[in-house]
Amino acid sequence: MIRVAFPLIGGRGWTGGYNYLLNLIRASQSHAPGRIVAVLFVGPEAADGVRKDLGAVAGVEVIADPAFGEAPGAGRLAAALAFGLDPAAARAFRAHRIDVVFEAAQFYGWRLPQPAIAWIPDFQHRRLPHLFSAFARFKRAVGFNAQIWSGRRIMLSSEDARSDCELFHPGSRGRTAVVRFAIPRDHPVDAAEARAAADRHGLPEDYLYLPNQFWIHKNHAAVVDALAILRAGGRSLVVAASGNQADPRDPDHFRKLMARAEAAGVGDLFRPLGLIPYADVPLLMRASAAMINPSMFEGWSTTVEEAKSTGTPMILSDLRVHREQAGETALYFDPARPESLASVLGSFEPRTAAERVALADAAAIGSQQRTAAFGERFADLMELAAR
Repeated sequence: MIRVAFPLIGGRGWTGGYNYLLNLIRASQSHAPGRIVAVLFVGPEAADGVRKDLGAVAGVEVIADPAFGEAPGAGRLAAALAFGLDPAAARAFRAHRIDVVFEAAQFYGWRLPQPAIAWIPDFQHRRLPHLFSAFARFKRAVGFNAQIWSGRRIMLSSEDARSDCELFHPGSRGRTAVVRFAIPRDHPVDAAEARAAADRHGLPEDYLYLPNQFWIHKNHAAVVDALAILRAGGRSLVVAASGNQADPRDPDHFRKLMARAEAAGVGDLFRPLGLIPYADVPLLMRASAAMINPSMFEGWSTTVEEAKSTGTPMILSDLRVHREQAGETALYFDPARPESLASVLGSFEPRTAAERVALADAAAIGSQQRTAAFGERFADLMELAAR
């Protein structure tokens, strides 16, 4: 079996990256058994939490090592760029007999003895540069270029992201692979359990659910404005919004968003839930009338996959990647025009209880198929890299 190193993606602060990594490991172990040993490298401060989150997933080793703490020193990255190797990481990989390194949000050097697969989630800094500081754009560009120039195979989550990768980095052509991630759901989410979770959060019968981190590009403001348009026309809808409320690019963003909701007279309709337990997400999905993702940009949306896995109707910003991901199963709106979202919401009719049961049953089957393809495709890529 191939021993694959998985450092944490972006630290615990990036909820989406952390959940992606856990789902990737679960999928590879469940659907490609006997092919990969997942060796997860984390800082000592995160080890207990990671072990708890992974539970009893077979074939996983969690290694606590200071070299993989929350903030690797700038000197180590500089060494990897200048001299071709992050020595602390290289020692750890050698000590634990690693065959392939899954490299994300970090560069371990062009002289790394093991082959590495570089996962690039998206090219948001090129598509929405105004949301990044000059330094952040520079840092991303340096990291991505280093991975591509060093000959890494590049793993992407969508054809849309592959198109961007090969457009902005022509040197990557011929070395890209698309591995679409999926959310595992072994059985339909129970309707009564889902409703109980919604009751715990004080939500009405036909609320809409928006489970995105409160980052500027996630475009919560369009939802606030759409709710105001609907209320002015005599219709009130509740939107429950869960997720991390801290945007490192704009620490004041959440406060300004809530002030906007109050000023628009929809503070009672736009309800932030905070960072809820991950186990509550599929329950609130299942209990909701629909999931909204108003984002201005995605690499491959986790919230769309959550909705697909629970059979939840979707109302999505009209992005190429959303079309790739959800096809004709979703309703779409222009993310730059709140009135477009208001029009979709105004005409949306919630499904009946019987329809929701049928959707949830079909979704569980589809989730199993997509997750199996995710795990198998990833194992194929690791084995190709190890040759």
